Amino acid sequence: MTSTVLVVDDEAVIRARLKGYFEKEGYRVIEAEDGEQMWHQFDKQHIDLVMLDINLPGVDGLSLARELRSRSDVGIILVTGRDEAIDKIIGLEMGADDYVTKPFELRELLVRVKNLLWRISLVKKAEKAIVEQMDEKDDVIKFEGYILELNSRKLIHNDEHIKLTKAEFELLAAFALHPQQVLTRERLMQQTSHRNQDVNDRTIDVIIRRLRNKLTPELFATIHGEGYLFSAKVED
Repeated sequence: MTSTVLVVDDEAVIRARLKGYFEKEGYRVIEAEDGEQMWHQFDKQHIDLVMLDINLPGVDGLSLARELRSRSDVGIILVTGRDEAIDKIIGLEMGADDYVTKPFELRELLVRVKNLLWRISLVKKAEKAIVEQMDEKDDVIKFEGYILELNSRKLIHNDEHIKLTKAEFELLAAFALHPQQVLTRERLMQQTSHRNQDVNDRTIDVIIRRLRNKLTPELFATIHGEGYLFSAKVED
């Protein structure tokens, strides 16, 4: 299936250059010169990836990236003329997946687009596998006074809703579906739908630390040299 790329840049020459190159590579390319046109195109059709210039007239690219990420899981590559580390960090914090600096090599940008779309496809497969695994179980899992609602993605304790990020919920669901089992970090990584290319063992450790802060810490036992074990007794 042909992927659709939305190029958002106020320079017509750059838009034309990107459109011509990526259409030759088999992509469907749509153009927008500012945020208003971007939202018009985005709301009108399915977009797989957005190449977003930071220095746009009106609403800047960083603000648009943040709003895009709040509304969609679309791939976002920021394009800028500034090559400063702080700009890259801020861009990634706003929800962008990747970052390129002008002037850029079209072949390098093509590789980045292919890699990002590939990671997104892996995420979708992971999400599908997680949903299928959850569908095999009852909607509700109870353990140690907690109620985990799989379909509604809610965690309740003492009649209070505990807020979880998507990654925290997916990891907790993986543990609850495999209680009293040692799960390696690699297996836990497969249970989450991260698409960031930097996801690693450290990412899993950070998520588990956050879960320990939100739930009873003793539920998540570290098995040195192997991984983690969910010590709760899950009710049938």
